[in-house]
Amino acid sequence: MTRTQEPTLLDPPASAAKRRKLFINNEWVDAASGKTFDAIAPSTGKVITQIAEGDAADIDRAVAAARAAFDGPWAKFTPTQRERVMHQFADKVEERWDELVATDSYDMGFPIGFGSVVAGGYGPHDILRYFAGWPSKIKGETLPNSAGEDLFSYTRREPIGVVGAITPWNAPRMGVVKMAPVLASGCTMVIKPSEVACLSSLIYEEIISELDLPPGVINIVPGGGRTAGAALAEHPGVNKLTFTGSTATGQSLVRASAGNLKRVTLELGGKSPDIIFADADLDAAILTAGMGVFGNSGQMCTAGSRIFVERSVYDEFVARVAELGKMLKVGNSLDPTTTIGPIVSQRQLDRVSSYLEAGVDAGAEIVTGGSRISDGDLAGGYFIPPTVFAGVTDDMKIAREEIFGPVASIMPFDDVDEVIRRANATSYGLVGGVWTRDIRKATAVSHALECGVVWVNTYNTFDPGVPFGGHKMSGWGSELSHHGLEGYLKVKAVWLNYA
Repeated sequence: MTRTQEPTLLDPPASAAKRRKLFINNEWVDAASGKTFDAIAPSTGKVITQIAEGDAADIDRAVAAARAAFDGPWAKFTPTQRERVMHQFADKVEERWDELVATDSYDMGFPIGFGSVVAGGYGPHDILRYFAGWPSKIKGETLPNSAGEDLFSYTRREPIGVVGAITPWNAPRMGVVKMAPVLASGCTMVIKPSEVACLSSLIYEEIISELDLPPGVINIVPGGGRTAGAALAEHPGVNKLTFTGSTATGQSLVRASAGNLKRVTLELGGKSPDIIFADADLDAAILTAGMGVFGNSGQMCTAGSRIFVERSVYDEFVARVAELGKMLKVGNSLDPTTTIGPIVSQRQLDRVSSYLEAGVDAGAEIVTGGSRISDGDLAGGYFIPPTVFAGVTDDMKIAREEIFGPVASIMPFDDVDEVIRRANATSYGLVGGVWTRDIRKATAVSHALECGVVWVNTYNTFDPGVPFGGHKMSGWGSELSHHGLEGYLKVKAVWLNYA
């Protein structure tokens, strides 16, 4: 099938073609092995450039640089100095925002026309500015004790040390979510961006080199998950690991981190329920729930891919979401009129396609979409149109497993208790959605859902001051807000004997 218009493509950023190196101790260096890997444009399947491929030897160098900075000049920065450098970082990110958006579009496939509204209308610079307010507010407590009148006790909140961060391919420029609390807390870090799409992550190398930061505070080492990623997770010089990605990889990283019992924050997968009651504003629910699974070609951990609809409005909802899917323009990610861009890679395309086949084999009905676009202007890229399955049962593979593609499974329900039970019948617990005009029902269902975030009459809404994180097998800990900052701090108790 095809659904194309004469493309009016924006030029990719000139910087995207630049051969990229590792960034260690404020220097651009080749990988110790000399290896590189290709960055591929998913809209065309063509090579963009080559990127140095880090492995264990490069992780060693980067961790050593981060440790030297942590023990040395960075430790002497006052809270005000950390705040100033973070605002400097935010200003430079904002100056290059258009380039970051265009690079993500070209390298990862996010439609360029939606670049300014990703993450609910805020960007990396806003995250940096939010966390820039925290260095002067990190504080301990004075504590009463019963050990003696000459004994004084208090606590300190101290940076945990060297942080290893592994960031995902579905939103490379949002790696600042992990950089910002590192800088605010006084930690240092080594970032391993995904090798699947990381060009916008590597623009940060240039920005960081211009900041008033000591060398080694932030190091960036792209490479494979089984080489560079595993080395970072296992490294005895890393005090904390923060990871965003699949649950299976998160489990392997937990095992790898056990050597020195490093702290771990995990933001993992989801199979999120979006629940639509008959009394909801259906116009809003159809558009928002539809884009909650079709947006970014479904390549979101928060994708509301299990849509439960009250039976009295089920048929109407299915028909209208399918019509929405047909209306959305699938196209090259650099076309400003594109709504749905490509799947990120051939490997991911094959994975999503296998789920489409599994749904049909299990007896689900494809209402729209359902197969790769294999002819016309988009044939060379990795495109799957918005797909709607009806006739889905809870035990089907497409209703149980994370697909990470623009695939909605829409299922009817009859009452509140039933939909809560079915929504919670999953090993995941990342996010959920509830659509109703009844505030009592909205509150009751929100409290009953076993997940870390619940959106009522909205979806995919974020703010740096509001925590984000999952329950069950969707993760450990939180990102954003003061809850996210806590993961980068350790508590020390101090006793003073005045006698």
